[in-house]
Amino acid sequence: MSGDKTTHPAAGDVLGGFNLQDAPGHLLRRCQQLAVDLYTAEVGSNGLTPRQFALLLAIYQNSGISQVDLVRQTGIDRSTVAEMVARLIKRGLLVRQRTETDRRTNALAVTPEGEKQLRAAQPGVMRAQDRILDPLPAPKRAEFIALLRQLVENLEQRG
Repeated sequence: MSGDKTTHPAAGDVLGGFNLQDAPGHLLRRCQQLAVDLYTAEVGSNGLTPRQFALLLAIYQNSGISQVDLVRQTGIDRSTVAEMVARLIKRGLLVRQRTETDRRTNALAVTPEGEKQLRAAQPGVMRAQDRILDPLPAPKRAEFIALLRQLVENLEQRG
């Protein structure tokens, strides 16, 4: 085909020999996409998103937590946490108050409506977690979680 502007890998080409299906970053991203799909199937498209659930749960379990600590605990970046918190406050799922000790710091708490939505989502979240691990042999699941935790902790330390 004349004028063909496509390229084809040459023998020994590093890029041509790169196997995306063996790339950890690609596989983690695909797993995350599939996990979100399972979450949505179990919780419902009108329920809390995975990140909303994570934020609300972290705040529920640590009432009075600051947004800075919430970023550390959830791994969600600062600007995204700020936007999500503002939207969750607007929806009546969270409240924010200045702390007594540091007037620059906001303390977050889940409202009764926020707790209601967390409790409504929780059974679906648990089903999704089970479905995510289901393809792995039962004896390997705890090891898999421990390895994921090790990856997260070590990669966070490297910054």
